[in-house]
Amino acid sequence: MTEVTIGVDISKDHLDAHRLPDGASRRFTNNARGIAGFVRWLGKGPIARIVFEPTGPYHRTFERTLGERGLPLAKVNPRQVRRFAEAIGKLAKTDRIDSIVLARMGALVDPAVRAPCEPNLQDLRELRIAREALVKDRTATLNRQKTLTVALLKHQATQRLKQLEAQLLALDEAIMAAISASAALKTRYDILVTIPGISRVTAFILIIDMPELGTMTGKEAASLAGLAPVSRQSGRWKGRAFIRGGRAQLRQALYMPALVAARFNADLAAIYQRMINAGKPAKVAITALMRKLIVLANALLRDERIWAKHGA
Repeated sequence: MTEVTIGVDISKDHLDAHRLPDGASRRFTNNARGIAGFVRWLGKGPIARIVFEPTGPYHRTFERTLGERGLPLAKVNPRQVRRFAEAIGKLAKTDRIDSIVLARMGALVDPAVRAPCEPNLQDLRELRIAREALVKDRTATLNRQKTLTVALLKHQATQRLKQLEAQLLALDEAIMAAISASAALKTRYDILVTIPGISRVTAFILIIDMPELGTMTGKEAASLAGLAPVSRQSGRWKGRAFIRGGRAQLRQALYMPALVAARFNADLAAIYQRMINAGKPAKVAITALMRKLIVLANALLRDERIWAKHGA
């Protein structure tokens, strides 16, 4: 093992780094000064990958700063890291141990190094999360409104719904403005909304929550969205394949577009009808359309072309 791999455990206050193959470890503060010290510690030699886990708001500055410097970043799933630690017998969990596990996982598994995301993508994520919270609030208010009997409470619920609608409209405009400010993101948006069934809001979520779309194979895109069937087989026993894992937000965003596509997208409607005629449950057929949509979106973005009707 001659490639240099760095594992970094990121917490609110510290960056715990471990380097392979020499086994050097160092702790830095998780701020601009500490990140600068980490970059100096890396030295001038070639680095194969810097492996870290997403930790909410605490990894953002680290990821952005190192991405701007062109360093090879590999952001990995925390659950996979935990399973890897158990597989190699690392049952204890501390910041230093986690950095060692990340480095070893990077060296052995060779996770994909992704290009840095668009600079304003983090702002878009915050706007998307705020929008999701407003939608949940609106649903809760609508449900509560159905059971109210007091006139004052009914009036307040009506006023609250008007306020929520205004706030949602403002967020949608802010998201659209942020996307339009980036030529790359606007191009992605213009391609996605040409797909029948993909609404403006669904395009927002695909752009924000799956920036890798268009840089991978169709199978990888389906797997990342949690829409790839997982086989279950042992000896002569064969279980039913099912979907699991992936990004739940994407699946939720693709469910309604799949329902729309089953009726109004001629290509996908034909696929849906064939599956129903073959005896497949409606839910399985809809899941297949969701997978078709994400694979189609990935292909269009990869080729930088808009959707065009063709035979299923």
